[in-house]
Amino acid sequence: MQLLFLIWVIMGTVSGAGTPEDCGTLGQPVCNDAENLGTAIGVGLVIALWAAADIILGITYLIYRISRRPRP
Repeated sequence: MQLLFLIWVIMGTVSGAGTPEDCGTLGQPVCNDAENLGTAIGVGLVIALWAAADIILGITYLIYRISRRPRP
């Protein structure tokens, strides 16, 4: 699962570049800034989802380990 999230973050970072035709009426500097901001927000959301999934998996594993512990 960690590898899938890592690939997702890398692919999201790499795919953030566009062409000048994608900008419409925006100037090139503004277009580049907007693309960079969108990439940062997207990668930030993926990392937040990654952390949430890790916390849920960690709590689930902890509950499983406690329930499998031998009782005196």
